[in-house]
Amino acid sequence: MFVVTGATGNVGRELVRSLAERGASVTATSRGITADHVPDGVRPVRADLTDAGSLREAFEGADALFLQNGGASAHLIDPQEIVATAKAAGVTRIVLLSSQGVATRPGSASHGVVARAVEDAVRESDAHWTILRPGGFQSNSLAWAGAVRSARTVAAPFGDVGLPLIDPADIAEVAAAVLRDGAPGGRVIELTGPALVTPREQAAAIGEALGEPVRFVDLPRAEARDQMLRFMPEEVVDTTLGILGEPTEDELRTGLGVEDVLGRPPRAFADWARRNAGLFR
Repeated sequence: MFVVTGATGNVGRELVRSLAERGASVTATSRGITADHVPDGVRPVRADLTDAGSLREAFEGADALFLQNGGASAHLIDPQEIVATAKAAGVTRIVLLSSQGVATRPGSASHGVVARAVEDAVRESDAHWTILRPGGFQSNSLAWAGAVRSARTVAAPFGDVGLPLIDPADIAEVAAAVLRDGAPGGRVIELTGPALVTPREQAAAIGEALGEPVRFVDLPRAEARDQMLRFMPEEVVDTTLGILGEPTEDELRTGLGVEDVLGRPPRAFADWARRNAGLFR
């Protein structure tokens, strides 16, 4: 049986669907999950990564775990306690969704230090582990959905700086393949999209998917920072702006991981935009 944490998120939702379509026994867990969030036959269990004890019910009878690293709440979780709870339940395989920033931004508290602590807990476990380190998600453009719906406008900094954004569905398919194949653990798989795509190009692709032009506004860095500080800690904001505006050589590497695991190239941003056009209408 597979357990998927973060099951209502961009990756977890796709992973649950992928496993269920292949007839796997799946328990899906997140803080607010209900039966309406999952396909028929999937067991939903409410649990919170910040409370390892709440995961015991979800882990019962499981042998493989997809562990989301906590995202914005990663600093609040106890990864060693989560791993110990999984081990006590009989889990022998763990696929961890980590971050490329562990390697590219090791000095960053959020992108490097905290995420590395979660990785270390998994590495030190007795489980067969695989760590996935994706770069930026194509779905991050959903932050623009309100402005696109109301004014057909995208405002973002660094309009002509491209990053190899990856489709969360590709991450999910890689995770599903690794969970199912039972191969020996000890792997770190970096995951990036097929090409560099700029915010300006993302806006154009969303417009094409909608069949209407979407205007791009290049937001000054200082203004973008002020806006981001309204809902993100300062250190996270500054690291994020560094990635968006001055990506390292490693953060610009395209086409990592997906084809090695799935035998096909990763999906382009335009594909993601077409599939999700309804969210911008």
